[in-house]
Amino acid sequence: MELHEQLEQVTDQASFLAFVRALAKDRASAVQAEMKRPGSSYGPDAGGWENTSIESFLESAAAWAEDSNFGSQQGLASANPWRKFAAFLYCGKVYE
Repeated sequence: MELHEQLEQVTDQASFLAFVRALAKDRASAVQAEMKRPGSSYGPDAGGWENTSIESFLESAAAWAEDSNFGSQQGLASANPWRKFAAFLYCGKVYE
């Protein structure tokens, strides 16, 4: 299952933790791919990670939360807190 599909299935503590494990695995795979074949320094890495340091990851996640009113502008207004926080983490990966 793709990471964004797993994100859509987060509904509770167990599915949130499964998503976090999948996100960590996705990052580890991207690091391995970059070691074998480095991508451009002007775009996302091999795994689609825009933010490859913890600092940039957290900054981008926070920027997404501020810019989208924690997902309310993207249809997450009524989503449960587990789903919202999973989206927060996912956006740390992809938000610029």
